Amino acid sequence: MTHPLILRCARDGIEPEIERPAAGKLIAGDPVHTTWSIEETDDGLYCGLWQSTPGKWHVAYAEWEYVHIHAGHSILTDSAGRETHLRAGDSWIIRPGFEGTWEAVETTLKDYVIKA
Repeated sequence: MTHPLILRCARDGIEPEIERPAAGKLIAGDPVHTTWSIEETDDGLYCGLWQSTPGKWHVAYAEWEYVHIHAGHSILTDSAGRETHLRAGDSWIIRPGFEGTWEAVETTLKDYVIKA
């Protein structure tokens, strides 16, 4: 089987992974994370779509991530207390070393590209 050189980023026909933050990371709510993985390579490149229902949890990034928010509102707060609001239409890069919290204020849907 050959892989196409152009691949549409869509959820159609992809079986999602559904999970929740680990109990030790959870701060508030009962967020449900749904991930539609579109591409995973042996050299640490991952992309797809991710959605979270409302809640708040601790995050620590060891990888580089590009995100584009399709819907919803989330707040990333770094360890110094600085807030970054992520809203529909926004695109962001989260660099390795970011530590803080992710709060899905509204159900949030994003595209992601991760380079580990």
